[in-house]
Formats: sequence, C-alpha cells, structure tokens
Amino acid sequence: MKYICNDCPRRCGALRDDDTPGGFCASPSMPRVARAAAHFGEEPCISGTKGSGAVFFTGCSLRCVFCQNHEISGVGGAGKAVTPEELREIFLRLRDTGVHNINLVTPTHFSRAIAEALSGLELGIPVVWNSSGYESAETLRSLEGLVQVYMPDFKYMDPALAAAYSSAPDYPGTAVAAIEEMYRQRGAFVIDSNGIAQNGVLIRHLIMPGRPENTKAVIDWVSGRFPRGEVLFSLMSQYTPMPGAARYPELSRRVSRGENQRLRDYMLDCGIENGFWQETRSATEEMIPEFDLTGV
Repeated sequence: MKYICNDCPRRCGALRDDDTPGGFCASPSMPRVARAAAHFGEEPCISGTKGSGAVFFTGCSLRCVFCQNHEISGVGGAGKAVTPEELREIFLRLRDTGVHNINLVTPTHFSRAIAEALSGLELGIPVVWNSSGYESAETLRSLEGLVQVYMPDFKYMDPALAAAYSSAPDYPGTAVAAIEEMYRQRGAFVIDSNGIAQNGVLIRHLIMPGRPENTKAVIDWVSGRFPRGEVLFSLMSQYTPMPGAARYPELSRRVSRGENQRLRDYMLDCGIENGFWQETRSATEEMIPEFDLTGV
C-alpha cells in the first residue's frame, strides 16, 4: 500500500508505503502493533469482567508531552508490522478469547488499513475506536458502519495548551468536529444488560494539574452540545508525570484531591450524570501494559 497521506488533521502530504515511515506520525502505511490482549484499564462499560480486546498501535499524530504510552507513541516506537489480513486475524483471535469488544488504541494514522481489515468482518462484538480526538471528520466518515463505539479523548478547549503540550493549536476545533461526526454516526449510547457499551460515544477528558479552566470549558461544551443522557463522559484524574513533560514545571505533579473533587462537582452541576469519574489514586503507572508484542 502506497499513498500520499492527508488522513489526519495535519494533512502533511507525506508519502507512506509498506516499509518507509513518513509524515508527522513517522509511520509506514501498514499498521504496526505493539500488543493485542485483554485489557482491564478502561472504563467499566468497556473492560467489564472479561476485559477489552485492546490492540495497541505504534505511532501517533499528536506529540503529547505527558503521554503514558510514550514507549510506542513517539518516533521509532516498538511494534510489529502487520497486513490488513493479519490484523483481521488478530481481531478474530482476540474475539475468540471471550473479550467484550475489539478496542483499537491510537488507530487514526492507520485508518485505511484498519477499515480494510474490518470491511465485511462479522465479529459479533463491538469495535471501539479509542483515539486522541485529533481526527479528520472525512477520515471518520470512511469508518461509518465499521465502528460501534467511539471513545475519543477531548484534551483541550484551550489552543495555547494544545500547542504547548501536543503541538496542535487547532486541536479544540478539530476535536469538536470529529466528535460531532462520531455522534452523527452512532447517536445515543446503548449499554447491554451486562453493563457493556454496544453503541455510541464515550468522551474522555484528562484533568491537567493546575488547568481547571480547560477542564471546565470541555465540560461546558459537552453539557451544552448533546441532549442529556445521549453520550457518556469520563472525567479522568490519572495524570502521571512522564519524562517528556520534564521541561514543564506545572506538569511535574499529579492532580490533587481538591482539584479532582471541585471539577467532579462542576461536572455534576452542569448536568452530566451519565459516565465515570476517577479517584486520584488512579494516578499510577500500574495500568500501563507491557508493549512486548503479546498477541501479535
């Protein structure tokens, strides 16, 4: 597979082929996978009791200085190249282990190959698109009917923070358009009798230490944009200082219990009741998996 890539919002026009990394994501056209196994670190409606069938892709179209998966998300991250046919087999093997869903983690820059792998595939369990939220609505439209649950991050409503921490000053407007497209495709969320998401949109937001106004702006948009009870929202306090954030003193600490509580109260005051909220004890590295090619 060889093509000029404008699939993500950066539209860098890089030539990507099977072997040669290209573009801002520094990735070839064929997916690179670092791990494919049951994962229990997601929200309860995703992980459930049997785990989420998480496929962790190498590379990313963002450069978040605080990325917990920095071992695989940056340039030169570890992973094994797979064809769409091999990726399809990974999905089927995971399905057969009894996981609740197929969870595509950081998939955006491999959307073409993933769409090919999913096309015509009857899995019998939902496919979860677990992404940064920094995505092209046009690319998302190419996934319509292939993905049942969209699980985007909504990191920033502040362009200055997005520029400083993720090299993406256009993140707020881009994420808004992407999430609206996800909602157009899937509509109101559906959870089955076992508490597992079958359809819809689950928006995640990571609280940043000392940046409450950014979080409030995200909450304001979500609460004002969608009918009450139509989307799920996850307010996360798991921020953990990472090596890439060392040059940002404000990011050198975890979120305090007080910050977390005040923002949870703000979320509830804004009428968001369908979703999840983390305790500050979640801010550890214990849930970061080993990217050792398990299941690839």
